[in-house]
Amino acid sequence: MGSGTRIGKVRGLGSAKTGTHHWVMARVTAVSNLILMLWFIASLVSLPALDHATVTAWLSAPLPATAMILLIVTVFYHLRLGLQVIVEDYVHDHGTKFGVILLLNFYAVAGAALGIFAVARIAFAGAAS
Repeated sequence: MGSGTRIGKVRGLGSAKTGTHHWVMARVTAVSNLILMLWFIASLVSLPALDHATVTAWLSAPLPATAMILLIVTVFYHLRLGLQVIVEDYVHDHGTKFGVILLLNFYAVAGAALGIFAVARIAFAGAAS
Protein backbone atom coordinates (compact mmCIF):
# COMPACT_ATOMS: atom_id res chain seq x y z
CA MET A 1 0.00 0.00 0.00
CA GLY A 2 2.88 2.33 0.46
CA SER A 3 6.41 2.67 1.58
CA GLY A 4 5.46 2.48 5.24
CA THR A 5 4.70 6.15 5.72
CA ARG A 6 1.44 7.17 7.28
CA ILE A 7 0.05 8.60 4.02
CA GLY A 8 1.00 5.41 2.21
CA LYS A 9 -0.96 3.30 4.66
CA VAL A 10 -4.21 5.23 4.22
CA ARG A 11 -4.04 5.97 0.51
CA GLY A 12 -7.17 4.69 -1.18
CA LEU A 13 -9.11 4.49 2.08
CA GLY A 14 -10.61 7.98 1.93
CA SER A 15 -14.17 9.11 2.11
CA ALA A 16 -16.78 7.23 0.12
CA LYS A 17 -18.70 10.54 -0.12
CA THR A 18 -21.89 9.07 1.39
CA GLY A 19 -21.50 9.68 5.10
CA THR A 20 -22.62 13.29 5.10
CA HIS A 21 -26.17 12.54 3.96
CA HIS A 22 -26.51 9.78 6.56
CA TRP A 23 -25.20 12.07 9.32
CA VAL A 24 -27.54 14.93 8.31
CA MET A 25 -30.57 12.62 8.12
CA ALA A 26 -29.81 11.25 11.59
CA ARG A 27 -29.76 14.82 12.95
CA VAL A 28 -32.94 15.82 11.08
CA THR A 29 -34.85 12.79 12.35
CA ALA A 30 -33.55 13.36 15.88
CA VAL A 31 -34.84 16.95 15.89
CA SER A 32 -38.17 15.94 14.35
CA ASN A 33 -38.51 13.12 16.90
CA LEU A 34 -37.89 15.61 19.71
CA ILE A 35 -40.52 18.04 18.41
CA LEU A 36 -43.10 15.35 17.69
CA MET A 37 -42.53 13.60 21.04
CA LEU A 38 -42.99 16.88 22.89
CA TRP A 39 -46.24 17.38 20.96
CA PHE A 40 -47.32 13.81 21.77
CA ILE A 41 -46.61 14.12 25.49
CA ALA A 42 -48.28 17.55 25.69
CA SER A 43 -51.32 16.19 23.85
CA LEU A 44 -51.66 13.21 26.16
CA VAL A 45 -51.28 15.39 29.25
CA SER A 46 -53.99 17.74 27.98
CA LEU A 47 -56.52 14.94 27.47
CA PRO A 48 -59.20 14.74 30.18
CA ALA A 49 -58.69 10.98 30.60
CA LEU A 50 -56.43 8.33 29.14
CA ASP A 51 -59.07 5.67 28.60
CA HIS A 52 -59.52 3.92 25.27
CA ALA A 53 -62.54 5.96 24.14
CA THR A 54 -60.90 9.33 24.83
CA VAL A 55 -57.60 8.48 23.14
CA THR A 56 -59.26 6.95 20.06
CA ALA A 57 -61.58 9.96 19.76
CA TRP A 58 -58.54 12.26 19.95
CA LEU A 59 -56.57 10.17 17.44
CA SER A 60 -59.48 10.07 14.99
CA ALA A 61 -59.10 13.81 14.35
CA PRO A 62 -57.04 14.68 11.23
CA LEU A 63 -54.27 16.72 12.88
CA PRO A 64 -53.37 14.25 15.67
CA ALA A 65 -53.54 11.31 13.25
CA THR A 66 -51.24 13.03 10.76
CA ALA A 67 -48.76 14.04 13.46
CA MET A 68 -48.81 10.52 14.90
CA ILE A 69 -48.07 9.02 11.48
CA LEU A 70 -45.17 11.47 11.07
CA LEU A 71 -43.89 10.45 14.50
CA ILE A 72 -44.04 6.76 13.58
CA VAL A 73 -42.21 7.33 10.29
CA THR A 74 -39.44 9.44 11.83
CA VAL A 75 -38.93 7.09 14.79
CA PHE A 76 -38.54 4.02 12.59
CA TYR A 77 -36.33 5.86 10.08
CA HIS A 78 -34.12 7.15 12.90
CA LEU A 79 -33.97 3.63 14.35
CA ARG A 80 -32.88 2.24 10.99
CA LEU A 81 -30.18 4.88 10.55
CA GLY A 82 -28.74 4.31 14.01
CA LEU A 83 -28.75 0.52 13.86
CA GLN A 84 -27.26 0.61 10.36
CA VAL A 85 -24.24 2.50 11.71
CA ILE A 86 -23.81 -0.06 14.49
CA VAL A 87 -24.00 -2.96 12.02
CA GLU A 88 -21.56 -1.30 9.61
CA ASP A 89 -19.09 -0.62 12.43
CA TYR A 90 -19.18 -3.98 14.21
CA VAL A 91 -20.13 -6.65 11.65
CA HIS A 92 -17.05 -7.34 9.54
CA ASP A 93 -18.17 -10.18 7.27
CA HIS A 94 -19.69 -8.63 4.15
CA GLY A 95 -22.28 -11.35 3.62
CA THR A 96 -23.47 -11.21 7.21
CA LYS A 97 -23.48 -7.41 7.11
CA PHE A 98 -25.64 -7.44 3.97
CA GLY A 99 -28.09 -9.91 5.53
CA VAL A 100 -28.38 -8.02 8.82
CA ILE A 101 -28.93 -4.68 7.06
CA LEU A 102 -31.54 -6.32 4.83
CA LEU A 103 -33.37 -7.68 7.90
CA LEU A 104 -33.05 -4.29 9.58
CA ASN A 105 -34.66 -2.59 6.58
CA PHE A 106 -37.50 -5.11 6.52
CA TYR A 107 -38.05 -4.62 10.27
CA ALA A 108 -38.12 -0.82 9.98
CA VAL A 109 -40.53 -0.82 7.03
CA ALA A 110 -42.80 -3.46 8.60
CA GLY A 111 -42.89 -1.68 11.96
CA ALA A 112 -43.67 1.68 10.38
CA ALA A 113 -46.33 0.13 8.14
CA LEU A 114 -47.98 -1.58 11.10
CA GLY A 115 -48.02 1.66 13.09
CA ILE A 116 -49.37 3.67 10.17
CA PHE A 117 -52.06 1.05 9.57
CA ALA A 118 -53.12 1.17 13.23
CA VAL A 119 -53.38 4.97 13.24
CA ALA A 120 -55.19 5.02 9.90
CA ARG A 121 -57.66 2.42 11.10
CA ILE A 122 -58.46 4.46 14.20
CA ALA A 123 -58.67 7.70 12.20
CA PHE A 124 -60.94 6.32 9.49
CA ALA A 125 -63.12 4.32 11.88
CA GLY A 126 -63.60 7.42 14.06
CA ALA A 127 -64.50 9.53 11.03
CA ALA A 128 -67.12 7.02 9.90
CA SER A 129 -68.97 6.88 13.20
